[in-house]
Amino acid sequence: MKKLLVFILALSIVVVANNQAFAEKNVFVDSVKFIQYLDENTALEEVRNGNLDMYYYRISSDRLENHQAREGLQVFDSTGGSYSILVNPAESKEFNPFSIKEIRFALNYLVDRKLIVNELMGGYGSPMISYYGPSDPEYLTILEELEKFNFQYNPDLAEKIITDALKEKGAIKTEGRWMADSKPIEIKIFIRSDDPVRKSIGEILAVELDRIGFSVKKDFGDLNKAFVVVYGSNPSDLQWSLYTEGWGRSAFVRYDSVGLGQMYSPWFSNMPGFNDPSYWNYKNDKLDEITQKIYTGDFDTSEERSNLIQEAVVEGINESVRIFLASKIDQYVVNEKISGVVNDFGAGIPSRFTPINAKSDNGELVIGVKQIYQGAWNPVMGLTDSYSRHIWGTISDPGTFKHPFTGETFPIRTNWQVETAGPEGSLVVPTKATMWNPVSQKWENVKPNTMATSKVVFDFSFGNWHNGQKIDMNDILHSLYFTIEWGTQTDENDKTYDTEFTPRTAQSIQTIIGVNQIDEDTIEVYVNYWHFDEGEIADWAVIWSSVPWEISAAMEKAVLDGKVSFSRSGATSKNISWLSLIIPNNANLIKNYLQEFKNSNYKPVSLEENNLESKYFQERFESSIKWIEENNHAVISNGPFYLESYSPESRTISVSAFDDDSYPFKIGSWSEFENSDFPNIKEIKLKDAIQRGKEFSIEVEAENTDSILYFLTNSQGNMISSKSIEMDTNKTNIKIDAKDSEKLITGTGNIKIFAISNSVLKPDFYESSFVVTEDKTELPSISSENIEFLENETIYEIWIIPIIIVAGIAVLIKKRHSNP
Repeated sequence: MKKLLVFILALSIVVVANNQAFAEKNVFVDSVKFIQYLDENTALEEVRNGNLDMYYYRISSDRLENHQAREGLQVFDSTGGSYSILVNPAESKEFNPFSIKEIRFALNYLVDRKLIVNELMGGYGSPMISYYGPSDPEYLTILEELEKFNFQYNPDLAEKIITDALKEKGAIKTEGRWMADSKPIEIKIFIRSDDPVRKSIGEILAVELDRIGFSVKKDFGDLNKAFVVVYGSNPSDLQWSLYTEGWGRSAFVRYDSVGLGQMYSPWFSNMPGFNDPSYWNYKNDKLDEITQKIYTGDFDTSEERSNLIQEAVVEGINESVRIFLASKIDQYVVNEKISGVVNDFGAGIPSRFTPINAKSDNGELVIGVKQIYQGAWNPVMGLTDSYSRHIWGTISDPGTFKHPFTGETFPIRTNWQVETAGPEGSLVVPTKATMWNPVSQKWENVKPNTMATSKVVFDFSFGNWHNGQKIDMNDILHSLYFTIEWGTQTDENDKTYDTEFTPRTAQSIQTIIGVNQIDEDTIEVYVNYWHFDEGEIADWAVIWSSVPWEISAAMEKAVLDGKVSFSRSGATSKNISWLSLIIPNNANLIKNYLQEFKNSNYKPVSLEENNLESKYFQERFESSIKWIEENNHAVISNGPFYLESYSPESRTISVSAFDDDSYPFKIGSWSEFENSDFPNIKEIKLKDAIQRGKEFSIEVEAENTDSILYFLTNSQGNMISSKSIEMDTNKTNIKIDAKDSEKLITGTGNIKIFAISNSVLKPDFYESSFVVTEDKTELPSISSENIEFLENETIYEIWIIPIIIVAGIAVLIKKRHSNP
């Protein structure tokens, strides 16, 4: 999600008001309590017996494999997460084998992705080699490029590639151990021990690398330790060589503009070095250029965008600094008495809509979480872990969000009208439009004849902050000020610079041309940005705030005074605290600055020209000061819940309903997200054996499906044929002509079939191998309707393995459903 432009503030925080006792209800429950349960097995039993209503972490499939194991439970399957390996490519005084591109690439053959999926994940997932997995809307765009890599587990090939590269660098293998500069070549693997799958992946890697002849050192820890050892250290110090990463998503995204930059490109500050100027940093100008074009909409057509995505994926895989292993199918458990769960395609049941829409008989939801607190709670460069984001999403509203089933942008606290002349044309920006100038430190009118690609008129649904103060246009303008001020480095001595936030935001602010306030809740935003989907233009241009401007101003002052840092890397390099509004010490720091502002009649530079009365500023400062004093935290936001308490001792965070009349969404507003019609492949009819050079067909029956997309490959993984077929009825035929059939190779062929819906962008997926012969042997067809499927509708990773012996070849047929 690309809400950098929206400042920190599009993320969203929480707050509480003490005067909402008799207002109309906005959510079904009065409160939500998040309780830490590290052990998934304990959490499972607690959900079953009703002490927990649901658990925001996956449950191992072997604990839910039959009806008896699911008694008293609802089980929701969701994709969206993934596993990867982060590789340290730094140049160092010590020999680092992973500074050699070929050795990093060889890891793709050293990791058995199928073993990870089938054994470690119990079959609940899919092997993946790029950031995009089979359930991602962008996956079909890159599938043909992915097929060309044809990665298979091949440790002998991996060892050969590694051996050749090491010898070229002068390394020597003595008594089975690799040496460089007369020292053993050591590899340090940081293994996440709090995740059984990642722990096993790390152990397997250690065994493989030791077998090749490296000296392997294993370091175990959780995310807090990873923040220090991996993300917080200088890569050239070689405190780590490999890290077993895991990824979750907060939403399902139709047009992903950020992901490839985040996972592969240095500019996003998420690659080794993390853009800390005092560290060694990974560089790749090609990836930066390509992913920045994707991010800023620098393309003229959908096809051009697809080409950029393909280029970025191929370059990212070739570089192998971040190596993707498997996409997850997570199984979440919910007590049978709870209703209204929203199973987002990206976030799963921890979707922000679940607590808002869920119903409980006793008026309180009790949710188990794996971790209650990791990282930091600040909306600039905090909230980087999925655990905090799950809670943050319940207590803050963004301006826009992504539809949980289509991934398309839709309005939350804004309505919009888009006017665009793109991709080739331009619009005249009125001279009354203004922009913040970080050099002159004031708002300036745009110059005459200034042009922009698009204009978006936003009509905001403001309401109140949790502390009772009205949200207003000053919050919006201050957030734009912050984005430009901290997204611009005017010189080497510029203090409004953050090693993570500034490089990311610098890309988006270059496209902001000017804003023009129309009335108290309406603003025009002019941008040099175009997309073929107008919702994406609105998503790019939206300016929003998830915290009051005075909290933002106090945070800024605390950072400028060197007492805290917005980002993890800044905190580590400066040896100061990572700003967290939920921690009492940091909350008091913010309160002290607010008191200082109040005593000095302070007006932030961003609002000095607005001719606002002193009373307005005093009321803002006093309300936030009172909030912090009464609640012992500085989390003030605008969502349907507010943060009531954080208790480290009991490992709980509690949020309460914000029953304020000004809140725009009332009870049941999101009930439409409870269910959806998923595309479903019901039956496939395919011959067991195909005669090479002869025409053949595959009959497909599917429901809730608008089109079928297939990919036919030969036994070497080469693409033979690919086509999209519109579905007018529930049945269609895939016809392979003799010319394409001739390209198959005697032995086996492979067909991948995707059932695609235009309204639910999560395809159903079927993959099958078949025998390719040179003779005219006719064998009976096999139909998926003859297979006994598991009856429980919540299981959608089904392995069907009929063994058919033809010419000594065992044919494995696999059906993988992508819907719950």
